[in-house]
Amino acid sequence: MWRKFLTGLSLMTAIAVLAGLSLRYGSQKVQAFKAAAPEATTDEFYSEPVATENGFAVEVLVDGRPLQEYAARGRRYIEALENAEYEVRIHNPFGTRVAVALSVDGLNSIDARHTSAWDAHKWVIDPYGTISVRGWQMSSESARRFYFTTERDSYAAKLGQTANLGVISAVFFRERRPFTILPVTPGEPRPPYKERDEDRTRDDRSAPAPKSGSAGGAQTANDTGRESAKQRSVQSYPAPDDESAATGIGRSVRNDVQWIKMDLDSRPAGEIMIRYEYRASLVRLGIIPRDYPRPQVLDRRERAQGFEPRYCPQPF
Repeated sequence: MWRKFLTGLSLMTAIAVLAGLSLRYGSQKVQAFKAAAPEATTDEFYSEPVATENGFAVEVLVDGRPLQEYAARGRRYIEALENAEYEVRIHNPFGTRVAVALSVDGLNSIDARHTSAWDAHKWVIDPYGTISVRGWQMSSESARRFYFTTERDSYAAKLGQTANLGVISAVFFRERRPFTILPVTPGEPRPPYKERDEDRTRDDRSAPAPKSGSAGGAQTANDTGRESAKQRSVQSYPAPDDESAATGIGRSVRNDVQWIKMDLDSRPAGEIMIRYEYRASLVRLGIIPRDYPRPQVLDRRERAQGFEPRYCPQPF
């Protein structure tokens, strides 16, 4: 009898131990699942669309909020909001400094020149850093805000540079090695159109005086031919209009900058381009669906019913 009792007691003890191990194993799985939940929440929080390449990120913000992006035709599009000020936020994912050439409507945001990305003046971003460029840099202390406007009112149209409207481009270059920061005093910036006028005046002053006779006539004919060729090249682009989006030069804001020297890798580490258009243009391009008229009326009619569940109501 004692043997039966001890056998039964041993069996109950073994069952209790197995049950305890099962409960313990189940609680560990729950704790591990709860520990992984915040990571999933974090990934979902940062899952909003951002134009990225090789870890670099560029966003266009209005009132502190990034504009929604649409991926189509191998590009990124955003909807321009008329007369709204905007800024460009740029992120560096690397542990070294990078320099980014930022152009708006084909003009460098620092000096309003149209050059190659390598020759352009650039913004410096610290390791893992983020900067916001709010406007055209006018001096070492001030800038004038970006804002969406029409092509005719754009800053590029005022400078006579309308071939690349509606695009924001950022090209990134990595620093080759750490370099001691040395302040540099740049030359006085000059607008492109003013520089061309001064160069033309200087060439006129340094050119020899035309001789009388056939030589002078040949020179005049060559000048006329060059002018006509220039006019044909300018007329190849459609004139600026009041329906398409571009970027204007807005109010003045404080923005202190300092010039430094950097040793950069000549190969771009990444390039991001964002196209922007007004909503009507995005609809015509097929980027976003067309707005149907009176959606509230159609929704009300779709919810209409033939009978009410109860009796007819009293009129008064």
